[in-house]
Amino acid sequence: MVSKAPGRMPPFPLPFTTVDVVIFTVLDDALQVLLVQRPDTPKEPHPGKWALPGGFVDIDRDADLIACARRKLREKTAVESPYLEQLGSWGSRSRDPRGWSATHVYFALVAADHLVIEKGANAADVAWFKVDEMLKRPRLAFDHAQILQAAAERLRSKVEYTSLPAFLLSEPFTLPQLQRTYEIVLGRPVDKSGFRTRMLAADFLVEDGYADGSSKRPAMGYRLRDRQEPVTFPRTFSPRGAE
Repeated sequence: MVSKAPGRMPPFPLPFTTVDVVIFTVLDDALQVLLVQRPDTPKEPHPGKWALPGGFVDIDRDADLIACARRKLREKTAVESPYLEQLGSWGSRSRDPRGWSATHVYFALVAADHLVIEKGANAADVAWFKVDEMLKRPRLAFDHAQILQAAAERLRSKVEYTSLPAFLLSEPFTLPQLQRTYEIVLGRPVDKSGFRTRMLAADFLVEDGYADGSSKRPAMGYRLRDRQEPVTFPRTFSPRGAE
């Protein structure tokens, strides 16, 4: 692939440049990832396989990589993500049969409540899949199984010491709902009293009236003070009964 941008042409071929997005949510008591099914046509790489949503950088429309990530989310899934974080880059001669390619990957956190996903450009279908099940049988297109593994490890590592799970909830949410989201992502229970103390002491939540909770009585609802950046806690979570 040779650049067609105006001006002096580079004396060497350029790789394909793409952006892919790992979109996480919590649904049916499980951490899930949004995948798109590639068209089942002979000319397409990995026809009919499931893949992470993404695509080529458009130098005329994308001001930067994150702009491309947001555009691909809208085009392929109709999802607008409130939180995006850059995960890393993958590149090689063998990852795409069309030629040498490099992809820049983001992970996104969205709330599943009231979210309507739609298949978009160059996608035969779109659906949620349980992350742990996908990691046990990695059959995704390209190197997307490897990317999903890295994204899940990054998310679960950061959940140990940040407020990231709050971005997986619709507002307002209750503290028990937030604790349950932490436990689903971590895959283990956390101490209830220590959890409540830590959440309120971190000062990233704002009271937002009463909300429906798991019990019959209304519970205090909360929203995030800042939806752009998670807060960092001074120490990681302890298992239930150990904190």
